[in-house]
Order: sequence, then C-alpha cells, then structure tokens
Amino acid sequence: MADDPYRTLGVSPDATDAEIKRVYRKLARQHHPDRNPGDAASEGRFKEIQGAYDKVETPEKRKKFDEQKRMANMFGGGRGGDFSNAESNFGGAGGIEDILASFMGGRGGNPFSGGSSGTIFDQAGQPRRGQQRPQQQQRGSDIEAPLDLTLEEAQSGVQKPFTIGRRKQCGSCKGGGCSKCGTQGVIRKTSQITVKVPAAAEHASVMRLKGMGHQAPNGLAGDLLLTVRIDADEGRHWEGGRLIQTVEISYSTMMLGGKVRIHTPAGKIVEVDVPPNSRSGDRRRLRGQGYNGGPLDVELELQESGELTAEQQAALNALRDSGL
Repeated sequence: MADDPYRTLGVSPDATDAEIKRVYRKLARQHHPDRNPGDAASEGRFKEIQGAYDKVETPEKRKKFDEQKRMANMFGGGRGGDFSNAESNFGGAGGIEDILASFMGGRGGNPFSGGSSGTIFDQAGQPRRGQQRPQQQQRGSDIEAPLDLTLEEAQSGVQKPFTIGRRKQCGSCKGGGCSKCGTQGVIRKTSQITVKVPAAAEHASVMRLKGMGHQAPNGLAGDLLLTVRIDADEGRHWEGGRLIQTVEISYSTMMLGGKVRIHTPAGKIVEVDVPPNSRSGDRRRLRGQGYNGGPLDVELELQESGELTAEQQAALNALRDSGL
C-alpha cells in the first residue's frame, strides 16, 4: 500500500500507540523547519512525517488504515488498491468483517469460514442423486484487535479492561430477521470485558478468546483475537520479538571508545562498552538483560550537540585544523 505510515515513521506495524507517538515527536523535532532553515530536504521529510502520523495518530484512525491495508492486500493483490472509501461504499460498515459480510448478502457471517462443501458433490459440482446438500452451521467472523500493555503489566500479568463492539444475534427475531435488526438477524452491540493476561506475555503474540467474536444469525460466534503490543517505554522498541534499546553517545566517546551506563528493562543499571571508532547504528548484545530475562540489544546513536561552550568550540576548531 502506497505511503505506508509505519514505513515512513520507521516503526513496526505492531508498535504500540505510545511508541508511535514518541517516534513521531522525535522525528518532527529533528526535521522541523525551525531547526533546519533553508533545508528543502528536511522540510520535505517533515511533511512526510506529519502526513504519516496523521493516518495513525489515534486508535480510530489507525484501525481504519489497518483495515484499508488488509482490504488492499486481499482484493488488490497487495498492489495498493484504494479502499479509502470502503466504509461509505458499504453503507457505513463497522469494519472489514462487515464489509465482507456485505459481499455475502448481509447475513453477518464470514465468507471464509464455515467448512468445506462436503463430499456429496461429484466432479461436475452437482449433488449426487438421492442426496441433499447439507445445511452448514456457519459461525460468525473472528474479530482482530490490538491489546496494548505496559512493560510492567506484561511482565507480571494483569486483568485488563477491554471494550469490544461486535454483532450479536437479534434477541427479537432470534436471527430470523425483523425491523429491529434491518432483516439482518444480528445487531451491533458494544460491551466491556476483562481480559486476563498471563505473566510474561510475549510481544506480538495472539490471545484467542473463544466465542467472543461476531455472532452469525444462528447464534454461533467467532473468536476474539487480541494481538499483544508491549510498550517498551522511552528509548526502546521491538524488532520482531527482540527488544532494542537506543542510547545516545557523544562524538568523542564514539571515536575514542569508553563506557556508558544504561537502565535495563529489569530495572538494573549496567555499563556498556563502546569500542573505539563506533558508528550510529552499531549494536551490543547484553544477554539476560532484556524483557523476561531475554537478550537486550543496545543500539548506539550519536548524541545531538547542544549549545557549545567557548572551550568546546576551541577544541573542535583544533580538531578540524588537525585534519579530523
């Protein structure tokens, strides 16, 4: 899909909302026109960052973009089909499940669930003589949603409140269709549930809550699939299941080498060796210092220089004159 905001911001699609906001603020400060007067490249990059964040700055906007991307991949062959008006084109549908249901006659089921056509068909696709096509018990579609946790919640486990909007069998007609449900057999309801998250939950893992998805008119429900997104806190991010911690290093330490102290996710303070002639992007792996006792990758980043003192300015001038 063209103009992917995750790619523009340099974050993973499973990043938490808090992480995306932190990355956006950092990039916006770095490329703001006030800090880069007359720099057309930085101004262009700033506009790209602003436009990308505008697509995912709220959970509602992010959900809409993610669903449009899924639709584009599903029906556009991953070539970036435009589904930006998908909801309005399908009568204000509440999500991709509703849109798919519209293709299937509006009965609230999942066109990709419900089992195969059975074995009563011959090679021509017709029922064998004397046999009738069985009635399939089609269940409602699954619901996919993120579940954002802090590092502490994921580490120790938590009872997490979660608001869910789903289609449920119409109580008036029991799925038969009536004026209350618009002949659909299902109505949309919003409720709050409590999700029990076990200790040491893994980032990007999926929790399946049986029967908590959409209901079909017959009352059979799909599942609720919650993708765990752990907010690794300031200066950290996830790459797949690996935790990365960024640490700012002064130019002199990058060139000459040294040590830097960091606070690990476990709450410990450890020293990290910085070899001479290091560069931004270099990484050092600390075993046992990451989330839940796993490895922690420390990524070096050149520290932005602030206002220089006269002494620092003189030292830099001397270095420049020496050829460095």
